[in-house]
Amino acid sequence: MAVVGSARLCFILPACDSHRSANPMLTLRSFPKYPIRLSFTTTRLYKPLAIMAGSLHPSKGVSSTHLDNSLPTKDVLEIWRKADAVCFDVDSTVCVDEGIDELADFCGAGQAVAEWTSKAMNGSVPFEEALAARLSLFNPSLSQINDFLEKRPPRISPGIAELILKLQANDTEVYLISGGFRQMINPVAVKLGIPLENIFANQLLFGSNGEFLGFDTSEPTSRSGGKATAVGDIRKKHGYKAMVMIGDGATDLEAKRPGGADLFICYGGVQLREAVAAKADWLVFNFQDLLNSLE
Repeated sequence: MAVVGSARLCFILPACDSHRSANPMLTLRSFPKYPIRLSFTTTRLYKPLAIMAGSLHPSKGVSSTHLDNSLPTKDVLEIWRKADAVCFDVDSTVCVDEGIDELADFCGAGQAVAEWTSKAMNGSVPFEEALAARLSLFNPSLSQINDFLEKRPPRISPGIAELILKLQANDTEVYLISGGFRQMINPVAVKLGIPLENIFANQLLFGSNGEFLGFDTSEPTSRSGGKATAVGDIRKKHGYKAMVMIGDGATDLEAKRPGGADLFICYGGVQLREAVAAKADWLVFNFQDLLNSLE
């Protein structure tokens, strides 16, 4: 881990452009092989992250035998196969873990934060309330983020890399839309060959000494309905004819609406949330099923 020079402050916007700001906050733009410039006179050069395929955790306490949407209808398959854009949730979907839970555990507040995550994913509390509450339990510093990324690199869900390669080979655009943090998602996108401008996620804010200041509330994914807003904005900007959202939580389900996603596929391979799964157009437990259906 090298330390060199100092740099100016910047916000990293969804399109990954840099804009100057008079606000004395800084954000961390973290991805492999690129120097990350910090306002407190150091630049940390990150090693490429060894992102590993992890074993899936069994879904807890829910039986899928009564759910009748694990086999797609003809109409669902048609939309999936012709989709020109697919949006993936990250935590418990593209990655095996819930990123904020893992970070909280690393910082010593794992159990309390995990309880809030469950509330947020089941839709029982507004997402912005749950996000603020979780972060306030451990107030992660910039140095803790750096240490976390080095010692606990993200674990990719089995089969997701192959699925994304197939989608891209079919000229289907792939997006990552997450209530997690860019600092932790950028390395995942790089590993999977997804352009950084295709990430819509939250941004942690830090002071000049690396102390935690909060998160950027201007990001649509920082509040309830934010993923639906992001999907709608993507569709409006690019004029996609068919869009699909894949995820495990209530915020992913919200993305299916007029002007947003045409299809919601619930991925239950890590966490099966019954209330969400029951409303999905298609419930899958293995990304290989989605890959096979594209053949």
